[in-house]
This record gives sequence, C-alpha cells and structure tokens, in this order.
Amino acid sequence: MAKARSSVTRTSRDRELTRLLENRRRDLVRDVLDTLRSSRDATPANRGVLDLGESSEVEMQEALAFSLAQMKSETLQAVDEALRRLRNGTYGDCRQCGRMIAASRLRALPFAVRCKPCEEAREAATERHNPVSVPRIGDFGP
Repeated sequence: MAKARSSVTRTSRDRELTRLLENRRRDLVRDVLDTLRSSRDATPANRGVLDLGESSEVEMQEALAFSLAQMKSETLQAVDEALRRLRNGTYGDCRQCGRMIAASRLRALPFAVRCKPCEEAREAATERHNPVSVPRIGDFGP
C-alpha cells in the first residue's frame, strides 16, 4: 500500500512540475526570441551615426544582451532535459546518489539534477579546485 501511495504522490508531483517546467520553457523561448529580434533590429544601419562613447555603450549593451540570451538558452536546455527525464521516469532522482530529490528543491529549481547534499558536496569540491580570492577590509590600506 505504501508503494501505491508513493506512486500516486510522485505522479501528482510530476504533473505539477511538468506544468512548472513547461511554463518556464515557454517564457524562456519567448525571452530568447525577443532578445534575438531586438539585437537583429539594432544593426549598425539602424543606429545612425554614433560618437565613440555611444558606440562603446551600444557594444557593451549588445554584449550583455548576448550573455543573457546565452544564459537563458542554457537554462532552456536544462528545462528540456528535465522534461525528457520526466517522460523517461527518471526525473527527480539524484544523478549522483540515486536518491529522490526533495520536492521543495524541485519546486525551487525544477531542473535540478542532484539532491541538496550532493550538490553542496559538488560545489565544495569545485571551490577547493577553483578558489576565489575575496579581498578583506585590511587588504586596502596600511
């Protein structure tokens, strides 16, 4: 009986998360397409004559828009992969330890591939290999 309840709970959770992922996917596709359209419309011919400062600002804005579009595209790929895992029945299983990822984590990050303990361990290992030096207050003066 517990197995049937778990299956029903997982099915309703999967329906909720499928809806969440599909909504996120729709929004991301719209955002990426909007960014591509606006960058296409901002061609040099459409800008007119720009001085050096204006040209530099436009280039910076274009680079930022490209970076945002790239991040959204990567998120879109993660969402698509999560939807594939849902269809395959492997959604919500931690890729590292195989345990079920907490529903609260999946609601917050529906394309998560690791449970919280495994993700924290991965982040800690990454930090050990790629430490970031953060300046302390005493580093700025005598």
